[in-house]
Order: sequence, then C-alpha cells, then structure tokens
Amino acid sequence: MRFAFKTSPQNTTWSDMLTVWRAADDIEVFESGWTFDHFYPIFSDPTGPCLEGWITLTALAQATTRLRVGVLVTGIHHRHPAVLANMASALDIVSGGRLELGIGAGWNEEESGAYGIELGTIRERFDRFEEACQVLIGLLSQETTTFDGTFYQLTDARNEPKGPQRPHPPICIGGSGEKRTLRITARYADHWNFVGGTPEEFARKRDVLAAHCADIGRDPAEITLSSHIRLSPDHDYDAVIEQAAALGAEGLDLAIVYLPPPYDPAVLEPLADRIRASGLLDSKVR
Repeated sequence: MRFAFKTSPQNTTWSDMLTVWRAADDIEVFESGWTFDHFYPIFSDPTGPCLEGWITLTALAQATTRLRVGVLVTGIHHRHPAVLANMASALDIVSGGRLELGIGAGWNEEESGAYGIELGTIRERFDRFEEACQVLIGLLSQETTTFDGTFYQLTDARNEPKGPQRPHPPICIGGSGEKRTLRITARYADHWNFVGGTPEEFARKRDVLAAHCADIGRDPAEITLSSHIRLSPDHDYDAVIEQAAALGAEGLDLAIVYLPPPYDPAVLEPLADRIRASGLLDSKVR
C-alpha cells in the first residue's frame, strides 16, 4: 500500500498549508498531496475561509519538488473542460510532470446556487461529466479535438503546450455512484477515489467497478484504488493504521490521510512512523 495526505484549503491559512506541504515533501512515506475544489467550506461553517484549490495547488507545487499533486476532486461544472485542460497542462509543466488530475461531476448545491453556476439534475450532471471526460482526454492527448455534444462543442480545438506526462496526467475520478460514476471511471480513469466508508462498502464498490471494466474489456488492475482516511482532531494515528489495514485487505492501493485543521507539520513524522511500523507500506518507499 502507498500513502498520501490531503489538506482541504478551508478553515486554515496559506502559511499553515505551506508549512505542512514543505515538511511532507521531505518524508518519503507520502507519495502525494491533495487539495479540494470548493469555494465555501464543506461540512462546517460555510461562511468561513476557503482558498481556491487550483491556485493553491499550483503554489504548493512550486514550493515542493517530490510530491505528486492533485485536486481531489475538481467539480467539472466549475470550469469549461477546455479551460481545465489548459490549466492541467500548465500545472503538469510547472510541476515537472507531477500532476494527478482529479475530477468529479459536482454536488455542492449551496455554493453553486450562490455563484449562479448551473449544477443541474443528477442525470444532467453525469451526462455533462461524461462529455467533459472525453473533451479533457482529447485536448490533453491529441493535436486537435473536435467534439459535438449536448453540453460542449469544440472545433479543431488545440491545447499547447501539453504537459510531460503521456498520454496525459493520470485521471482520478472521485465518487461511489454505481450506475454512472463507476461506469465512467471504468471507461476513462486511471485512479478511482472512494470518498470513505466501511471496508464492506469499499469492497462492494470495488466489485461494481470491476464489473463495469469487464463490460468494456478493461483490466480493473489498471485502475489505482484509493480512499480518504481521516486523522481525528486528537491525532489518533493508530486508528488511521487500523482503517488502512482493513481497507488494504479489500484491495486498497493508496490511503489518502485527510489531515484535520489547524494544520501542523508536527503530525507528519508521528504519522509516518506509525505507517512504517505497521508493515503496510510499499517496500519501495520504506
């Protein structure tokens, strides 16, 4: 198993996030770091502070040299996918090929409504999301892209220069919907993120994803399986290891530890020590 961390840019300060990421960049246990893509804090006071995820990630990429970097996940309705493709290519270039492209259909009605960003019905969200996946992959991997969809239309569209990762940065799709999210993941993604839950729930979603892969003749082993694992505010590191081990028994590849604010780099070494001692860590990064 591999390990990563996530610092949502909400209810925090830039200096605190920066300090944590710089410290984590020196700890080989953590292969990647992640932000999120919301404009209001989620699951907390929505009037609180929230830094924009992509700008924050770009700055963090410049402040680090080793960590892979990603937004977990980008709400596809927040930006036209052609704009997002250009953003992704630019960040892949400036990070030296360290970008993980996390995307999702979007869900937050409160911030979408406040900003006048159309979210749409559940069906519309996923129809738009599937079109966006095709647009993104085209622009990130082809010289020109022409696309005639319900939500997006492109004519000989270009995206240059492209980033160093080929055919494109790894695409991570987050969500657990069995009918649409996991089917879209099977077709387009390199990485699936389970938002969190019991090992039994994870195993069920894993099997549904594998069935969707079988339907299109794809090997499910090509898709990295990750999950959020929350570090409690009282820093119960052993609970993190227990959750990771239980999910690992069901096939988890990457445990993404959701750090609680206020962000403090002092949590990283004790967490890394527990991970090393657990025997769960991939031998390549011990």
